[in-house]
Amino acid sequence: MNEWLRPTDSGDHRCWWCGEDAQYQRYHDTEWARPVHSDTALFEKVCLEGFQSGLSWITILRKRENFRQVFENFDIPVVARFDEKHIQRLLQDSGIVRHRGKIEATINNAVRAQELISEVGSLTTYFWSFAPDIPFGQDGMSSHPSGLATTSPSAIALSKDLKKRGWKFVGPTTMYSFMQSMGLINDHILGCFVRDECEQLRLSALSIHK
Repeated sequence: MNEWLRPTDSGDHRCWWCGEDAQYQRYHDTEWARPVHSDTALFEKVCLEGFQSGLSWITILRKRENFRQVFENFDIPVVARFDEKHIQRLLQDSGIVRHRGKIEATINNAVRAQELISEVGSLTTYFWSFAPDIPFGQDGMSSHPSGLATTSPSAIALSKDLKKRGWKFVGPTTMYSFMQSMGLINDHILGCFVRDECEQLRLSALSIHK
């Protein structure tokens, strides 16, 4: 068995990175690398990936419901109207990551998201235009023994374009993680029990958006 796989209770195998944490395992099994077509969900993930910067994803995952509550379920027009009073309230909320720069970036990105939607029609159309049309979308190079990359040409291109549009906390590594989680790239390890299913879903999404 691939050393980067771990057995499931049903006798299958999943990627190693979710460890023994039940919430993390559910995230791996039911969310990670499954294509997302909702502007709200895509915006939420961009924001949460920004909050993750310098932290682990499990830290953000455990606080995700709190983030959704205080950011009004990441309703883009609502978040775009947040002001200094909202920022001060968020800085006092221990249920989220209290980082002014990341909070301000989320508000800024909501405004930028509205501009992008006005230009191209939807965030879904925009983000899926960066999905690599190659097997598993794996256009990155990896130095990790598991084969997982941390960035790629497509993630670098997405990061560069977002930054040009004024988005914040959208570096290449952050955008690669975003693309992995939203199904634009399928980085489940060979032998993982959801790998093939996620790839079929990704190919179906590509046929719609490309």
